[in-house]
Amino acid sequence: MSDFLDILTHGRRFKAAVKELSIEDLRDLAVKLDKVIVEREEEAKADEAANAERNARIAEILAQIENSGLSIEDLGEVTATKSAPKKRAPRPAKYQITVDGELIQWTGQGRMPTVFKKEVDAGKSMDCFLIPGME
Repeated sequence: MSDFLDILTHGRRFKAAVKELSIEDLRDLAVKLDKVIVEREEEAKADEAANAERNARIAEILAQIENSGLSIEDLGEVTATKSAPKKRAPRPAKYQITVDGELIQWTGQGRMPTVFKKEVDAGKSMDCFLIPGME
């Protein structure tokens, strides 16, 4: 818990922290705190209403399923037959460079490999490293 919350929730520490505030400042603080409390209560009521509406819709759908002679397990079988989405093929390399006899390729996406970065910083263009046939 933060120091602020520790002070705010501990009676004596809170009293010591606000000791130098005037009565008017304390009343302003109380008004602001009351406003926060009212907003929190309204949010809680809205969440509760939304959950009640959601639960009512779920109960209605379950009743429709039972009336049609199906069960929840039947729905599980239908959704289980869907296949996983296919992964796309890896991108082909667009750039290549040979360093110390080692061929290093890069697709042009993501972070630029250090060897390419060093060459670009030295003044070369990325067009120098294009694999023939790639644009």
